[in-house]
Amino acid sequence: MPKPIHVLNGPNLNRLGRREPEIYGSTTLAEVEAICRDAAGECELVFRQTNAEFQMIDWIHEAIDDSSALLINPAAWTFTSMAVMDALKMYPHPLIEFHISNVHRREPIYHKSLVSAHATAVMAGTGARGYGHAIRILREMIEDRRVA
Repeated sequence: MPKPIHVLNGPNLNRLGRREPEIYGSTTLAEVEAICRDAAGECELVFRQTNAEFQMIDWIHEAIDDSSALLINPAAWTFTSMAVMDALKMYPHPLIEFHISNVHRREPIYHKSLVSAHATAVMAGTGARGYGHAIRILREMIEDRRVA
């Protein structure tokens, strides 16, 4: 059995469902976790959220050693954190950078990701339901690596 898929969520995502619903929708983080667990099926899933950058970096380091794939919504750190970027540069397995909103349709500050160049894939603008799609894609990437 493969190592778990890690799902890491950055700052302010604990406020989903209440924070700018016109941008992020009404789905809560607890509902996002349920979506992810449903999509993971029998795959083990580690689901986390933090507002503390050092915690995110520690969790990325843990994922480097103890996961088979990583889905990360770095939120604001996508555009500001070289420390998160440097940690993700070390990640050796399939990695999806995920954003609920289409960051490219937003203000220019959201257009330059520090993460994208190090991600296997980038998903943006699919809403909270996109988390489930991302988990299914990661499961396929894990399976592809096993049969290759």
